[in-house]
Amino acid sequence: MKINKDYILDNLKTLFYALVIALLIRSLLIQPFYIPSSSMEPNLLVGDRLFVTKYSYGYSKHSFPFSPPLFKGRILSYKPERGDVVVFKTPSDNRTDYIKRLIGLPGDSIQFIDGDVYLNDNQILKSIISKKDQIYCGDKKMTVNTFEEKLPNKKKYIASYRTTFRFKNSDKFIVPSNHYFFLGDNRDCSKDSRFLSSVGYVHENNLVGKAQFIFFSSNYKIGRVFEFWKWHKSFRFKRIFKKIL
Repeated sequence: MKINKDYILDNLKTLFYALVIALLIRSLLIQPFYIPSSSMEPNLLVGDRLFVTKYSYGYSKHSFPFSPPLFKGRILSYKPERGDVVVFKTPSDNRTDYIKRLIGLPGDSIQFIDGDVYLNDNQILKSIISKKDQIYCGDKKMTVNTFEEKLPNKKKYIASYRTTFRFKNSDKFIVPSNHYFFLGDNRDCSKDSRFLSSVGYVHENNLVGKAQFIFFSSNYKIGRVFEFWKWHKSFRFKRIFKKIL
């Protein structure tokens, strides 16, 4: 059988160009991410797949796969806003992707007092939505009170606090220059900037992008994606194309 070398070469070129285009889109425009933990419940659930815009805050080495040292700092930089849901590389290893809500800007102070969050010595306004909801913390359910919180820039979002054994008090966190302070919406089941040894303050160069909307969601506890006979139970159709607030 005669092999058409031109045919093979053309296909290899097409594949190469497709990979380059996909890499550019992923690095410069938009990238899909998977939610692996319950730290952002009830807003983001394990099994949610979402799109993150890479251009929202400009670009650093972490905008690209494997974080190559192509340049220093950020280029085309834009400042994030309080309340943004942000994907960033953890400062502890500059490799692991985390997703949390931005609460503190450079120079801000954040403190927990009797379970309430204080930003620059003012309590973040919150109003009760429901009591004794059930949400996950890992594989276990816990009982929470659900609130709508409102930041000084009028940004509103949902946050949950355990009814018992919740995170009540902390020292005052002072956000350094060029750094940000993040919290999970599932306040008592989130490793975030409160834990200085593992996450702590996040440098602006570690920002990857802004979470925009969910494009697909499935409940892995019911069935995996390839288990098509369980799709009618595992797919969360109501979450598809849901905007992230």
